Amino acid sequence: MDSGGEIRIHQTRRLPDFLQSVNLKYVKLGYHYLISNLLTLCFIPLIIVTSIEASQMNLDDLRHLWLHLQYNLVSIIICSAFLVFGLTVYIMTRPRHVYLVDYSCFLAPDHLKAPFDRFMEHSRLTGDFDESSLEFQRKILERSGLGEETYVPEAMHYIPPRPSMAAAREEAEQVMFGALDNLFANTNVNPKNIGILVVNCSLFNPTPSLSAMIVNKYKLRGNIRSFNLGGMGCSAGVIAVDLAKDLLQVHRNTYAVVVSTENITQNWYFGNKKSMLIPNCLFRVGGSAVLLSNKSGDKNRAKYKLVHVVRTHRGADDKAFRCVYQEQDDAGKTGVSLSKDLMAIAGEALKANITTLGPLVLPISEQLLFFATLVVKKLFNKKVKPYIPDFKLAFDHFCIHAGGRAVIDELEKNLQLLPVHVEASRMTLHRFGNTSSSSIWYELAYVEAKRRMRKGNRVWQIAFGSGFKCNSAVWEALRNVKPSHNGPWEDCIDKYPVKLVA
Repeated sequence: MDSGGEIRIHQTRRLPDFLQSVNLKYVKLGYHYLISNLLTLCFIPLIIVTSIEASQMNLDDLRHLWLHLQYNLVSIIICSAFLVFGLTVYIMTRPRHVYLVDYSCFLAPDHLKAPFDRFMEHSRLTGDFDESSLEFQRKILERSGLGEETYVPEAMHYIPPRPSMAAAREEAEQVMFGALDNLFANTNVNPKNIGILVVNCSLFNPTPSLSAMIVNKYKLRGNIRSFNLGGMGCSAGVIAVDLAKDLLQVHRNTYAVVVSTENITQNWYFGNKKSMLIPNCLFRVGGSAVLLSNKSGDKNRAKYKLVHVVRTHRGADDKAFRCVYQEQDDAGKTGVSLSKDLMAIAGEALKANITTLGPLVLPISEQLLFFATLVVKKLFNKKVKPYIPDFKLAFDHFCIHAGGRAVIDELEKNLQLLPVHVEASRMTLHRFGNTSSSSIWYELAYVEAKRRMRKGNRVWQIAFGSGFKCNSAVWEALRNVKPSHNGPWEDCIDKYPVKLVA
């Protein structure tokens, strides 16, 4: 469980105003990425000039060129050898495209739904919470942006609850296998053809690992490269995609599966510390499975192409490191504590991330305005407000981690987005709650279910995580994308968007 909790009690917990606080040093990171690809960009005008010159040549020019080449055969052979060598090196070392063939989000059975009244009644009947804590949870629920149809695991429906290792394993299996079964059915991919497996779950890391549970269930091949990421919070889904992307650059002609989930059963907090009660009110059952490929033949059936991944880590700062912290309270009960500084820290991480991402995705006009106002502010007039780029010019769809209502509100304001741009995030929070690292996939599924995804559209997935991290993934639609069979919104998309109470 992780960042993005609904913390609206104090003004100090709001995101900082980017207009007042964008730092020039973060921009340098983005331009570093840009300059690292400068050699490739330089070839473009060279090719254009060569093409223009070639188009202007007549038959006499071609005859003279042929005679010239005949008298310089040795030079031609040497140049050709260097050209062939250079092209071979380029082809062998160029980044391979990573395609998102399809993905699946877990939809829990109806008997796991937790309406507010049932949630509060069960909390009261456990006997673990005093009246102040119960009232606090009630207020958080009312302000959270969650609806009445979110899910909690089986163990939490009993009175008293039955959190155990066996129950936690059952939750993990239900979520992961449910998402994977649907993914394999929709893609017709044989599990034995999977070469890379990356699983992320922050708080539940049993032995054998979650990735080993998947290998055992689907009898994956013995030489599979499997990884299990723990403790990395709600942004771990993007980290897992980044790891899979890097592995797909090395291992040719293969599939990678990324499974993102969180486990609630053994991580419910049964104490009375307010900052540790918030996750109980926000986090709900959910998970996703994503199929990635580096096979050129998959381009025709894939939904998206991965364009960029930008990761920002603020863990060197002590406050950022401890703002989402698993610990025991004074009574020895374990939970995840959310600092009152969480929103401010998230804002700093977001600033670093978007100013690194900006030069990679924004039109040159936006980049020049942004950079010019920063230089003027730094050199001449410190009262000049930096120009905040219009990311709506770079992206068609936004999948902001559904961590809590306050997070979505503040990103909508600071990035100057329209209500339609945050609709997927708000509706995902309402229907499924905070499903941690998988929430960005429920949001993408919402956009598809609304039939809004068109060929060439760009999607920005952005998530926050403990540590403290802010990570972004950018995808480009390869076709007009339709929702996959048995999607999470299939039975309810006509009801959305719903009107939320202010």
